[in-house]
Amino acid sequence: MVSPYAQAVRKGTAAASRLHQRLDLRARLEVERSAVNVFGLISQLNVPLMLRPLEGLLGAYLSIPARGILVTTERPLSIQRFTAAHELGHCMLDHEPSLDDEDSILRRMPVNLEPGHAFQEVEADAFAVGFMMPKWLLALHMRLQGWVVADLHRPSTVYQLSLRLGASYEALCWTFVRYKMITQKQARDLLQTRPRVMKEALLAEFRPQNYRGDVWLLTERDAGARIDGSANDLFVLKLTEHSNGGYLWNLDQLRDSGFVVVGNAVEDQAEERVGEPGIRRITAQPPDEFRGRMVIDEARPWDFEQRRNRLEIDLDFTGPEQAGLSRAERRQRLEAA
Repeated sequence: MVSPYAQAVRKGTAAASRLHQRLDLRARLEVERSAVNVFGLISQLNVPLMLRPLEGLLGAYLSIPARGILVTTERPLSIQRFTAAHELGHCMLDHEPSLDDEDSILRRMPVNLEPGHAFQEVEADAFAVGFMMPKWLLALHMRLQGWVVADLHRPSTVYQLSLRLGASYEALCWTFVRYKMITQKQARDLLQTRPRVMKEALLAEFRPQNYRGDVWLLTERDAGARIDGSANDLFVLKLTEHSNGGYLWNLDQLRDSGFVVVGNAVEDQAEERVGEPGIRRITAQPPDEFRGRMVIDEARPWDFEQRRNRLEIDLDFTGPEQAGLSRAERRQRLEAA
């Protein structure tokens, strides 16, 4: 016999899947190679959403006198996104109004090991997980990066996958448990490594003012992707460089676009072989609230027209969401004006 808790999980997951089909989201993300644009889709669904500095709350769903969503401005973008997806779940499932505080939603997110009896909240949690992190989207990003299930035992891999899904590191660890990709013990082992440790390792000798921002490790596998991050994020480019043929990655293109290059080195190879390409490692800080396309070419310095490779990635480092309408809602209104 299926337990009420399992039924609630199935109901929330099924509602998220139906919405994916309605929005043709899978086909869209296979092209965009990005995370689910939670705020953009809420705007597309004409569900009113406002952001406020809520005290003691992460978010709320209101249905009287009209339906609407509130999300706090006092948390990182990944938490804002999960909260918005949770509140959208309440809306899509025709739930009663709900106030979601930090103790409840973060403790449950996204797997409830002690479900209790708040099945409306279980349904909304399951919807949020299914909406933001469906199995097919995990599989898509893993395939694009060349990762397999065995790689999910490495905290650094899980951290980078969480960034590409727009989720927190902890939420993704427990999502793996829900999907039976790892065990609860393995999730707890992963959570022993805090994100700051992985950020420090990626940044090597560079030390930012703080570690509140994320650190993206970008390679040629991210070509054509869309990266959604926050204003204080950093990125590390790890690129194959054919310097043996005189080809170098053109850092001036980054600088001309306003990026600050804070690290530039060639990685030491375990076995250096004459004539083989090397690995260029570039650490860069985007300009304030950058939104646009990053382009960098691998070319000979004396002949930039004859490039060997080009890396193009669409970046949006304007998060987290601020008070008022979401960024997606404001942009859609400007485009319609």
